[in-house]
Amino acid sequence: MQKTVLITGTSSGFGLLITQTLLSKGYTVFATMRQLTGKNARIAQEIKSLADDTPGKLHLLELDVVHDQSVAQAVAQALALESQIDILINNAGLGVGGFTEGFSTEQFQKLFDVNVFGVHRLMRAVLPEMRQRNKGLIINISSVMGRIVLPFAGPYTATKFALEGLTESYRYELASSGVDVVIVEPGGFMTGFGERMMYPQDEERVKSYGAMTEVPDQMWTNILHTLSQVKDQIDPQLVADAVANLIETPDGERPFRTVVDPMSGGEGPKTINQTQEQIQKQLIEGMQMTDLVKLKV
Repeated sequence: MQKTVLITGTSSGFGLLITQTLLSKGYTVFATMRQLTGKNARIAQEIKSLADDTPGKLHLLELDVVHDQSVAQAVAQALALESQIDILINNAGLGVGGFTEGFSTEQFQKLFDVNVFGVHRLMRAVLPEMRQRNKGLIINISSVMGRIVLPFAGPYTATKFALEGLTESYRYELASSGVDVVIVEPGGFMTGFGERMMYPQDEERVKSYGAMTEVPDQMWTNILHTLSQVKDQIDPQLVADAVANLIETPDGERPFRTVVDPMSGGEGPKTINQTQEQIQKQLIEGMQMTDLVKLKV
């Protein structure tokens, strides 16, 4: 039986590409999104039509990562349809741009609810079944901005740094159960990210920065312009291919972090990852927990 994959945020961007890629490879895909019969009805129909021409099997499910009940219902539906979820891909996310001080507490909470708590909700929902089978794979889509910091994206960066720590903690805790947890860290790609960005709600606070007020918009405009100029060289399909490659890599051989950043080469995040991996290895060895955190294959 071909493996089953549940993917969040499949209405656009990386999520849509990952869905298409895995269907083309014959996987059974649970493509999830909000407002399946509402604003996303058109893209849902497009995904259905696309699936008809692939060897894969598609199930479209309503899922909002910020609601416990929605997550629980979607996972229950998936298990009822196919009896197991072999792979979870946490892709749903929101981005921001602007002065960190200008974002309200409510905006911060909304961002963390999607980018961090949403991941935790999905993992809690699928893990009992995975641990019972002593097998499973979870791929969390992070960002190079979970390792390096750009100005004027503070709330987003905070969520991705949090996601990195959350994912690594889960990786250690789940290894002995046979469930593997890994991260993909994309760089800049033209996926419509800029069109869906959240901006500071407190406009008066932003204006108080005086001559600096326009700098965030200028920076993000320049970044998006640069990405548009080289979009043919930075195909977001590379991220979908990296995800597929991780799925097809044998258990026990997957790298924990995979950087996909053709625009800059990703040398900064890669260097940080290598250094951090060495430090963590020394820490785990010093605590005499090496065997405990080694993936059970």
